[in-house]
Amino acid sequence: MKDGVNGVALAVFIFFFLAVTVMGFLAARWRRAADEQSLDEWGLGGRSFGTWVTWFLLGGDLYTAYTFVAVPAAIYAGGAAGFFAVPYTILVYPLIFTFLPRLWSVSHRHGYVTTSDFVRGRFGSKGLSLAVAVTGILATMPYIALQLVGIQAVLDVMGIGGGENTNWFVKDLPLLIAFGVLAAYTYSSGLRAPALIAFVKDGLIYVVITVAIIYIPIHLGGFDEIFAKADAKFTAAGAGGLVPAPAAQWTYATLALGSALALFMYPHSITATLSSKSREVIRRNTTILPLYSLMLGLLGLLGFMAIADGVTVTNGQLAIPQLFENVFPAWFAGVAFAAIGIGALVPAAIMSIAAANLFTRNIYKDFIKPDATPEQETKVSKLVSLLVKVGALVFVLTMDKTVAINFQLLGGIWILQTFPSLVGGLFTRWCHRWALLAGWAVGMVYGTAAAYGVASPTQRHFGGSAKEIPGIGEIGYIGLTAFVLNVVVTVVLTFVLRAVKAPEGVDETSPGDYTADAGDSGVAAELPAAAGASH
Repeated sequence: MKDGVNGVALAVFIFFFLAVTVMGFLAARWRRAADEQSLDEWGLGGRSFGTWVTWFLLGGDLYTAYTFVAVPAAIYAGGAAGFFAVPYTILVYPLIFTFLPRLWSVSHRHGYVTTSDFVRGRFGSKGLSLAVAVTGILATMPYIALQLVGIQAVLDVMGIGGGENTNWFVKDLPLLIAFGVLAAYTYSSGLRAPALIAFVKDGLIYVVITVAIIYIPIHLGGFDEIFAKADAKFTAAGAGGLVPAPAAQWTYATLALGSALALFMYPHSITATLSSKSREVIRRNTTILPLYSLMLGLLGLLGFMAIADGVTVTNGQLAIPQLFENVFPAWFAGVAFAAIGIGALVPAAIMSIAAANLFTRNIYKDFIKPDATPEQETKVSKLVSLLVKVGALVFVLTMDKTVAINFQLLGGIWILQTFPSLVGGLFTRWCHRWALLAGWAVGMVYGTAAAYGVASPTQRHFGGSAKEIPGIGEIGYIGLTAFVLNVVVTVVLTFVLRAVKAPEGVDETSPGDYTADAGDSGVAAELPAAAGASH
């Protein structure tokens, strides 16, 4: 690591940071509608985004600073096993093609802002809706924290993160400033801010990856040399070389499948989706979003390049920023650092908005103030989005970064347990609402308990998300095992509850709601919770 502050890289980083800050505040006037005081406007951008805006927004939402830093860092530390992220992002797009247009249509017809809104309307159960909302908020919090970790990694490599003996306030001041700017323009502009900034973020990332995949191999002597040095490192470490051992294949496969099932259960993924202006926009996006998977595969190769360059760091999250500083000219290193930093701001903004919408619609309005006006909902959501970001900041500043990463892995296990209620509910109402709630509870308890028993070298518990699969003996993804238990409990209890004729609740949706397009009926944003109860 170079000594002192990298002044040129810092200047370029500040330039781009200031540019996106200005864009964030100007976004408040971008496509602004007459009715600004509603969650449709602040939290979903007026449901007005077309194909390209949605593509950049979803890309900025799903491919985060954590992705930019952590995927190649996993490959840097563990070899090709870190490439599991590539097949799971390939698997996810055919999956979402089947259900996201249906979710958009029913949400558009009934004015649903969150997945919990849909679950409540479909199954007539505030309890199940609350479970989905709480799960979404819990899973999102550490994810936001990791975006701040990404910014912190870049600041550390540029030399402005402070040393171990530096006063805590001075050390964390740059991160506090970045947080303050993020909080301010999110509060002011809502979802329009990250939607506009996503153009800059994704453009920078594509430029950096394109240059890196061409320039760095030339600098290091070609891909033969890169793979040879990486293979030598893993062979010497007893890891068996670049290819994972046969014992790791179940872990690789189940982690990829479980992650694919979980990705669009996250609230921020759904928030970006519901901001689209038509179901056809969603369908088109599922066909072009795989371009990001190509980018992700190239990004993963940076982990091998860091090994070949001789990068040595105690924190694996610093490997790629350090590679950029070592190899690139200072000015382009600043561009790369800006790509990572802005890559944290966009998803962090969307995640905080999504978590705030869940609290406002499915906790505050359902249980605290049922007669809340659209203006009150928007005000509460803005305030909660600030609190969510403050919580994430406290998490980053007070806890070890390994803890943040492991809690994000735990969040993936949790959010997968909402799949039966959300995706299942989009196609059938056969599952009983109480059975879905019981299945969710079993999956949550098992997943949390199993993850608690996994230790790591730096942490006694919650050290990872893979454990032996009961009855199979192979090491697999805990979230997928919990999901299977969830489904089994749901199906069995549904048969029992239907046999005893337990009350099923009222479905406020109708079959035509799931195929309606934008021009069919208009958004029913002000529709009361009980509307359509006769369906």
